[in-house]
Amino acid sequence: MKPICIIAARGGSKGVPKKNIRLLGKKPLIAYTIESAIKSKLFCDVIVSTENKKIASIAKKYGATVPFYRPKKLATDNASMDDVLLDVIKKLKLLKYEFDIVVSRDCTAPFIQNSDIKASINLLNKKRCDIVVAGYSTHLNPYFNMMEKKASGYLKFSKKSKSRIESRQKAPIVYQLTGLHTFNVKQFLKYKKIYMPKILPFEILPETGLMIDTEFEFQIANQIAKKQIKI
Repeated sequence: MKPICIIAARGGSKGVPKKNIRLLGKKPLIAYTIESAIKSKLFCDVIVSTENKKIASIAKKYGATVPFYRPKKLATDNASMDDVLLDVIKKLKLLKYEFDIVVSRDCTAPFIQNSDIKASINLLNKKRCDIVVAGYSTHLNPYFNMMEKKASGYLKFSKKSKSRIESRQKAPIVYQLTGLHTFNVKQFLKYKKIYMPKILPFEILPETGLMIDTEFEFQIANQIAKKQIKI
């Protein structure tokens, strides 16, 4: 039984307005994720969840399936990805789709490699964990160079350590997540949340895990897409 790929793409993006269908290079942003997923031949289907008719039309143009529209209450800033995925999975099951693994891809991470997706599926099957999250080891580290405000207004390091950490290299490894989640459907339906007890990391390269959440990041991605830089 092949996994299914779910791409959640609502119309109301705030950080970069309409980013899911904004041109990146010569194609809408969402097209990269759809075409990549189809080309991988890893999935029984590539499903786009959206409440937006224009996104749905573009998704279909590039080969994705949009079997239903997302409820508008699940397309707000307050809607959780847990609820969005639960809605999609339950409706797909009612439509007799058969799958036991979901790969959830964020179209704001357009450069994820299919070899990494395949490896994440293999890791999930091999280790029998609940979910595999793709991420890269980041130099921004809450033990060493990330701080937050205390009630007093003064700063403190975000994470405490038993002893003073003298360099970033000696700090515990932390991962920047990249919008690629591979999970066991049975376990997800049990817990009804994506971050379940048994989470394993799959480390990818920082350049392939670039996520577009700001205008600056969009411009970086746009240059990569225009120049067709191989990553």
